[in-house]
Amino acid sequence: MKQGRLRTLGALVLVVGVSCCGANMALAQSRTVDGKLSGVVRDAAGTPQLGASVEVVSEAIGLSTASQGFLTNTQGVFRGDKLAPGFYTVRVTLAGFLPTLEKHVRINANLTTVVRIRLESMFASLEQLRRQPAPANAEADDWKWVLRSAPSMRPVLEWTDDDAPSISALSFDSGAPRNARMRLEMTDGARRPASASNIASAPATAFAYDQQIGGRSRLILAGQMSYDDTAPGGGIATIWLPTGTLGAGPHTALVLREAKVTSGGPVFRGVRIDQGGSIGLGQRMVLRYGGEYVYVGMGAAASSVRPRAELTIRANDDWTTSLIFASMPSGPTPLESEGVETAGVLAAALNELDAFPALLWRNGRPVLQNGWHEEVAAERRLGTRGKLQVAAFHDDNRHVAVYGRGDGLPVADYFQDYFSSGFAYDGGSSGSWGTRVAWREKVSDDVELTAVYAYAGALSPMEAADDFLRDILKTQGRHSLGAGFSTKIPHAGTHLEASYKWISGPAVSRVDLYGESLFQLDPYLHIGVRQPLPKFALGRWEAIANCDNLLAQGYLPMNSRDGHVVLVPSLRTFRGGLSVQF
Repeated sequence: MKQGRLRTLGALVLVVGVSCCGANMALAQSRTVDGKLSGVVRDAAGTPQLGASVEVVSEAIGLSTASQGFLTNTQGVFRGDKLAPGFYTVRVTLAGFLPTLEKHVRINANLTTVVRIRLESMFASLEQLRRQPAPANAEADDWKWVLRSAPSMRPVLEWTDDDAPSISALSFDSGAPRNARMRLEMTDGARRPASASNIASAPATAFAYDQQIGGRSRLILAGQMSYDDTAPGGGIATIWLPTGTLGAGPHTALVLREAKVTSGGPVFRGVRIDQGGSIGLGQRMVLRYGGEYVYVGMGAAASSVRPRAELTIRANDDWTTSLIFASMPSGPTPLESEGVETAGVLAAALNELDAFPALLWRNGRPVLQNGWHEEVAAERRLGTRGKLQVAAFHDDNRHVAVYGRGDGLPVADYFQDYFSSGFAYDGGSSGSWGTRVAWREKVSDDVELTAVYAYAGALSPMEAADDFLRDILKTQGRHSLGAGFSTKIPHAGTHLEASYKWISGPAVSRVDLYGESLFQLDPYLHIGVRQPLPKFALGRWEAIANCDNLLAQGYLPMNSRDGHVVLVPSLRTFRGGLSVQF
């Protein structure tokens, strides 16, 4: 009897012990099943790519953590923790590059798997076809064994014919050196209407030259000179990219500009220094920073320091939040705008020549249009090609530029154009809160649609007409709705851009100026055409034509103590000519 009880008690103790050991083993195993993934994303030249979207998708069906998203930092590095062991597919996308897939990446428990991904540009295949094949003799692979860590890597361990192993360096292919490129434009019309140098447009020739210097660094030189005998003008811009790629490191720009405003009057001289860059903060945040110093002189001198910063936080694969602080009047500089990847660095360098804030006069002294812009924006990805943005912002302008036409106006407050009756005027201060909803969809590789609604304050005239113009203009809320499209016509190769922005009431200043710069939607009707020409000389020739406010809308006649004027919220301008790229 006692022996039976002892046997039963021993069996119970054995079962409890085995259960505890099994539970401890299961708990220990559950704590150690996760693996890690780390990688670096670079281009064909070996330059780390900041802000690349990395999507890690499990190849196992039904896994709860099937997809995770990351952003690369300034070194092009991304990291993923707590990945279940198994096989994964890594998908990398970045504007200006072809999407890249790495399949069957194996994650092991308690180990970190390292992947190295090289992005190819959209023109890499064409460049490979253009090169002449090298008459190199291929080695026989019968007695050659090569160990590789990725398809884009050079051999790590190689067995030669003498049976002696040789270890080569672990590095990326540097690719062929970048050839110097050049862009030449012969046009008539202002690239940026009412720029700081003058109001009127004049025939001019502009060029941009891109040269690689010392490794990956690039130096872009741009210049412009007008042909007007009575009031000639010109400028030069120098842009240095230490990493060779915009967005993957800092950039420095220096712009010098000089122009005669009148045949016998003062000469405008301006200097602009721009410094910008980006920093990765963790795996999901990118800080883009920058600032510019502007100094202009025309008899008297005016200067301005204009900082900017944008913190982008990626909540998940679909949602992105941005905190923006910028100096008015413009949004992103030409080197940081969204279209720089499409238009190219050469076009951005040419736009730098006229990226001065508007020059105004007040009480006989020059002032620069300036102010502050603060914004909070949330963006959601719609499918693979669409984006929806919702933003709330505050504008605090101290010197608002107002343009118009009139004669016999006081020279102490009106910056008169020598060639026409146009003028630039300091409308005073203006502050308002606003909101914006924007949608952008890339329907195909050649068609892109944009729609923007905004509500913000703008200077509008009051009914009293016996005071000075600055005292008549007051800030009032205005609705605006804009839509535009960009397309490339097949076979003909014509690139067409068209947009229209409607404003709910009279306004003599811009409604949501930052949003206009961000989405390239100017007031009223805008049409731009680029037509490739048949090849008849060296380079690729194009005919260009751009027209702003084609229907001459928004012109507002007014009477004030200064005289009769016609205020123009958006100047009707035309710019056309020829462009050639080498």
